[in-house]
Amino acid sequence: MPDRTAVPVVPDPRMLIGDERPAVAGDRRIRVTSPIDGRHLTDVADASPQQVRDAITAAESAFAAWRRTSGLERARLMHRLADLIERDADDLALLETTDNGKLLRETASQARFAARNYRFFAGLADKIYGRTIPLDAWDTFDYTRREPVGVAALITAWNSPMQLLANKLAPALAAGCTVVVKPSEIAPLTTLRLADLVAEAGFPPGVVNIVTGGREAGVALTTDPRLGRISFTGSVPTGQAIARAAADTLVPVTLELGGKSANIVFADADLDRAVPGAVAGIFAAGGQTCIAGSRLLVEDRVADEMVGRIAEIARGIVVGDPRDAATQMGPVASEAQRTRILSMVDAAARDGATLVAGGTDVPASALPGGSYLAPTVFTDVDPASPLARDEVFGPVLAITRFSGEEEAIALANGTEYGLAAGVWTRDVARAHRVARELVAGTVWVNTYRYSAAQAPFGGVKKSGYGRERGIEAIDEYLRTKNVLVDLSDEVRDPFTIKS
Repeated sequence: MPDRTAVPVVPDPRMLIGDERPAVAGDRRIRVTSPIDGRHLTDVADASPQQVRDAITAAESAFAAWRRTSGLERARLMHRLADLIERDADDLALLETTDNGKLLRETASQARFAARNYRFFAGLADKIYGRTIPLDAWDTFDYTRREPVGVAALITAWNSPMQLLANKLAPALAAGCTVVVKPSEIAPLTTLRLADLVAEAGFPPGVVNIVTGGREAGVALTTDPRLGRISFTGSVPTGQAIARAAADTLVPVTLELGGKSANIVFADADLDRAVPGAVAGIFAAGGQTCIAGSRLLVEDRVADEMVGRIAEIARGIVVGDPRDAATQMGPVASEAQRTRILSMVDAAARDGATLVAGGTDVPASALPGGSYLAPTVFTDVDPASPLARDEVFGPVLAITRFSGEEEAIALANGTEYGLAAGVWTRDVARAHRVARELVAGTVWVNTYRYSAAQAPFGGVKKSGYGRERGIEAIDEYLRTKNVLVDLSDEVRDPFTIKS
């Protein structure tokens, strides 16, 4: 386990462009602070558009050789990177916790899950097969090749930088792409640490490039026509802006955006499992996860019991220093995020929802200077209200009752999002029926927040499109080329198409 009393080693704050680590310019700096106590950690570069273009050029230059590197060699380097992440997992966990406020035990798990992703896709790197296709003409040979798309822009959010980057970088490297990575300026430090690990693993310069910065850097990256793929995790408005820009350059996009996921509890569910499942679905990671089960839909017959048990647990959750083993929920990632969440809590109360736990008070266990919130539970939430429809991205649970299966499905599907959902029931037939009808990219049955490298992940509707993890993810970084060979000696009539 990580040393909870240690001070994290802040990585080199310089970006990685080819084999260069340009100095952080005095007039282009972004201050990085810890949400645990507001402490200044370091300053990172606010990349200029020219620096972003230089990173894409470096990736372009490296692609010529990297695409010809065998899958076996790509896999070897990826396994080496996984070894290094596992070696440094405790240090990476402490760094990420300090940077974004997640519980140390969760970031430690995410570091090892990131390594698992690199190993899974390393196993696919030498298994990128095409097909032979029998055509109608016997003297024609036709086959396909699956080739890397080129330079991929990988843009990650602040809530789980290590894991989110592994979801993108692992399949991109396995496919033979080179990349330009841009982490969130709110929590960039573990991504910058990866620059050292990539070099230590032996990746050629330019295969992985890392730029830091705000909106200007993001626009420069996502509007460059030289890209072969953009993969973005973040907010819906930013995803929409990227998609609009990509429409001009015709660069394909993978978008992993927000969610307003429904956790559905039927009356026949095992409540001793459903209650902690509902609590984990919203209060784990402080609700700062796109898959958060932020809407709890409970069948009438068990609603009072569920509300009472969840409210009691919420009131007892220990909020504080995420490095402390006794802490159950740390701060949210920034003071700006905390202010936004509090405004939504105030609005929910004005809209008539019943507050049964938490609210606007700062927990007594919070550290001075940190961005802390109380675990908050509302019941009697109108399905049409903003609390039931808009993503909070914080520790706020909205509970709504339903009276039957059809109503539960209608409520669950009644948002603009479609990322995830949970179903709690002992009825196997019902579990499959409801899972089939839910409009979501992932449906969990009698569990929640379970992740696996092998399982594809992504959303529908305003939760985005494309898939990460699983075999499907490597397809995002490949394109199919068809090759047709005429084996005959026949001289063709130039005005007749052979078919």
